[in-house]
Amino acid sequence: MPRTVRRRRAPLRSPGRAIAASFAATIAAGTGVLMLPASTSGPESASWLDALFTATSAVCVTGLVTVDTGSYWSPFGQVVILALIQLGGLGLMTVSSLLVVLVSRRLGLRARLVAQAQSRTLDAADIRRVIRNVVVFSIAAELVVTTVLAVRFGLAHAMPPGRALWEGLFHAISAFNNAGFGLRPDSLVPYAGDAWILLTVALAVIVGGLGFPVVFELARAWRRPRTWSVTTRITVIVTGVLLVLGTVLFLVLERDNPATLGAHPPAGRLLLGFFSAVMPRTAGFNALDVAALTPETWLVTDILMFIGGGSAGTAGGIKVTTFGLLAFVLWSEIRGEPDVDVGQRRVPAENQRQALAVVLLGVGITAIATLVLQATTDLDLDRVLFECVSALGTVGLSTGITATLPAPAQVVLVLLMFLGRLGPLTVASALALRTRQRHYRRPEERTIIG
Repeated sequence: MPRTVRRRRAPLRSPGRAIAASFAATIAAGTGVLMLPASTSGPESASWLDALFTATSAVCVTGLVTVDTGSYWSPFGQVVILALIQLGGLGLMTVSSLLVVLVSRRLGLRARLVAQAQSRTLDAADIRRVIRNVVVFSIAAELVVTTVLAVRFGLAHAMPPGRALWEGLFHAISAFNNAGFGLRPDSLVPYAGDAWILLTVALAVIVGGLGFPVVFELARAWRRPRTWSVTTRITVIVTGVLLVLGTVLFLVLERDNPATLGAHPPAGRLLLGFFSAVMPRTAGFNALDVAALTPETWLVTDILMFIGGGSAGTAGGIKVTTFGLLAFVLWSEIRGEPDVDVGQRRVPAENQRQALAVVLLGVGITAIATLVLQATTDLDLDRVLFECVSALGTVGLSTGITATLPAPAQVVLVLLMFLGRLGPLTVASALALRTRQRHYRRPEERTIIG
């Protein structure tokens, strides 16, 4: 009898495995370099945990830190961190954009995003075109932001040209990639009254967080909203609503707080309220003392951080498309509509289930991590929840407890940053690309809801 030859499965056969492996390898390499004596400004090398935490935060474009970036790390170490941010941001945008193309073409899991695709997948020309466009778009945006910030730092804040250029470049790359790394322990608080710096950083965060496919579709068809795809339509609508609502809530909740908005004039309050509403889109910069915010504002920030930014961008969270789609699902259910329509398009049921799965996974992971940190520390629930949501949403905002957490709690945050960076992306793409057809359906029976 002829022997049946069984084909071995490639270890990186699925996009999710390839993405996770590449990010983990980059983090490991970054950790090793940051542990070198040349990476720190002091005589001693960084501990493995500080190096691992910083490398993970940089590659996952989060911004949470256990040591001050500007004083603890040497110029060489800062360059390494900036390189990790750039690699993480470009890698994420490229892979996300390729996955968007894959999903839109309804390709199977045999697609290999790290090499030339196999049958029924992207060809080499498609991959080259997407990568080229993402790289050119990212570098061009970062150069524009660098120029504006460097000129402002030099003219308005009397920085030497070299220092102004470095500050502008570092903050530009960090802002566009939604990383939130700064060179001062108080982030952008010294520039709380500088509209040029705050609005430039906020615009870079918004553009980077919208996502490459959305930005290019808007550039092509911004005058024709009726032709927008469902993704672009939901991203623009939900982003606009969250920015306006977040600004209003910050202004209302912090108006009488002398440690935050209460110490600024009306125009300054509006500027800081808008900036504070943009940053929970997973940027991590702050122009107000986060520890001085009211508990109500912390809760609002938790919600904004959990939602995050756009798909196929540098932002984290469950994504505004996921949140917006579930909002449309709820609205259709309230109206008794049999289908979920967004504009002139009907959203398939499997897409709705994928959104629900991403949200429930996010809630479950946040709850477990919060419980672990609550059990290993004596901190208030508000601060612990804020830290966990910030890590999972790859935001980087903190109430100031990151460096004081015990080692096990910091390891939990490392895992949260990694899961938050790759979790929604890999889960959503895996669910979308793994859709199977069944040639039968079981008898239907409804369950009681509520």
